[in-house]
Amino acid sequence: QVHLEESGGGLVQAGGSLRLSCEASGSIFSINAVGWYRQAPGKQHELVAVITSGNSTKYTDSVKGRFTISRDNAKNTVYLQMNSLKSEDTAVYYCAAGSLGSWDYWGQGTQVTVSS
Repeated sequence: QVHLEESGGGLVQAGGSLRLSCEASGSIFSINAVGWYRQAPGKQHELVAVITSGNSTKYTDSVKGRFTISRDNAKNTVYLQMNSLKSEDTAVYYCAAGSLGSWDYWGQGTQVTVSS
């Protein structure tokens, strides 16, 4: 089993920055990839960024150039640095762990609200 704990959400003005953290504990050797998803009210779940165990990264088009996913293996933590935030980035952000296309574990989510 793997437990994921997100933190770092909050309220920020448009153009501002936040850094989300996803700390993993438990059987982390089973994790091949970690992804950040978000869900805004009335919208579908959206995969925002992914990082693999080989440090390959992918982003959805709407966040390219603004968001950066990274990892600190010593801290078992994956980060999502979010810059130049827009009101449309407002959502609950979740981290997920497992393999690409097969997310076995999810965090509880952290709210990000961007005021315009």
